[in-house]
Amino acid sequence: MDNPKISSLNADERDRKIKKITALLSFLICIFFNIILILFAVNTGSLKVSLMELYDGLFIAYNPNVATIYDLRFPRIIISLLAGAGIATSGCLFQAVLKNPLADPGIIGISSGAGFVSVIITAFFPMLFFLTPIFAFIGGILAFFLVYTLSWKDGLSPLRIILVGVAVNAMFAGLSSALNSMAGGNMQGVASIVNGNITMKTWSDVSILFPYIIIGIILSLFMAVNCNLLSLEDTTAKALGVNVNRTRIVISSIAVLLASISTAVVGIIGFLGLIVPHIGRLLVGADYRKLIPFSVILGSFTFLLADTLGRTIASPYEVPAAIIMSIIGGPFFIALLRGSRNYGK
Repeated sequence: MDNPKISSLNADERDRKIKKITALLSFLICIFFNIILILFAVNTGSLKVSLMELYDGLFIAYNPNVATIYDLRFPRIIISLLAGAGIATSGCLFQAVLKNPLADPGIIGISSGAGFVSVIITAFFPMLFFLTPIFAFIGGILAFFLVYTLSWKDGLSPLRIILVGVAVNAMFAGLSSALNSMAGGNMQGVASIVNGNITMKTWSDVSILFPYIIIGIILSLFMAVNCNLLSLEDTTAKALGVNVNRTRIVISSIAVLLASISTAVVGIIGFLGLIVPHIGRLLVGADYRKLIPFSVILGSFTFLLADTLGRTIASPYEVPAAIIMSIIGGPFFIALLRGSRNYGK
């Protein structure tokens, strides 16, 4: 007769192997589709070139079509990849800190707070344009402080955080829209932040976004183990030598940085930080050492896909990526809310 304990161990070992293979395949497939999507996005529009022409124009001889693509499409694609990675990673970190799978920098007001301050700088202090990410970070911190403070009542309730976050988000979004209206709606920088439109982004926008996102993602990867510890009960984490409050503050600051910097460049994008980590948990598991890097890759793909769809579905007109994400993310959020057993506690 088979020993039940041995059979159980074999089954557990088999399950672990299946999970590892699933996670590895998920990473490889996501990277592959990212590459395919980048190549498709480069060649989507009125100008089309072959891969050989693109290579020759970039590295060998000048080609006016390739030069146009390089100046107009490449910055937009890179910004989509960076912002998608930043927002998705931010959502992943917020979910770890708040122990709430419904947390998202757009839903809980972080993006709107950062966007509001960015609008003020863009509209009234354009000479400080290159410092916009710093001010956006301050706006994100302010929004997070408001949500955290107003949600506190004998502890933090996941539902209360969401409800207060929705209110704070609406407040800052309304203020941003009011400033946009006061400006006549004709200031490109202000309108792009309010509407989440990344049309006409340039290499200067890439240079603003790139260092902050890369630094934020690297810091996030270093904090992955601490994110795992925060998923434990606070008393258990403290028994393991973790300074829970300090760890929450550090991780929250990284999350606010990523969301705020992304918002300052691409505008307010909702639901991306909610959808990507949730899909990541289904594919690679809840271990943040895997979930964070997977969120980086899948977040890049998701935002670039939304932007590419926006450029193609109503061509020659464009639908902002923020609208595409809202159409997709709204039903997803409702389904996740209804399926969560603990959201009302």
